[in-house]
Amino acid sequence: MPKIDDTVIEQMEVLAKLSVSGEERKKVIEEMEKILTYVEKLNELDTDGIEPLVHSLPEVNVFREDTVVNTDGRNEALLNAPRQKDGQYVVPKTV
Repeated sequence: MPKIDDTVIEQMEVLAKLSVSGEERKKVIEEMEKILTYVEKLNELDTDGIEPLVHSLPEVNVFREDTVVNTDGRNEALLNAPRQKDGQYVVPKTV
């Protein structure tokens, strides 16, 4: 007895906002059946004592410390300006 039938496909169409033709419907049912079979096979694995995997690498919090730096960097940025006046960039007038 198939686990996926037309009712399930119709619900999927509504939820995913899809439209599946009659030809495609048979293929979708077959593919979804394969997916469910694979998931059932995975459920057969003994996972007792196995810690859930969050990341494939054993790294722990790789974030840096937040440090407050009270500099605006304006003077350093203005050093690269071709022209400046009163602490601001001078650019050509655009209309």
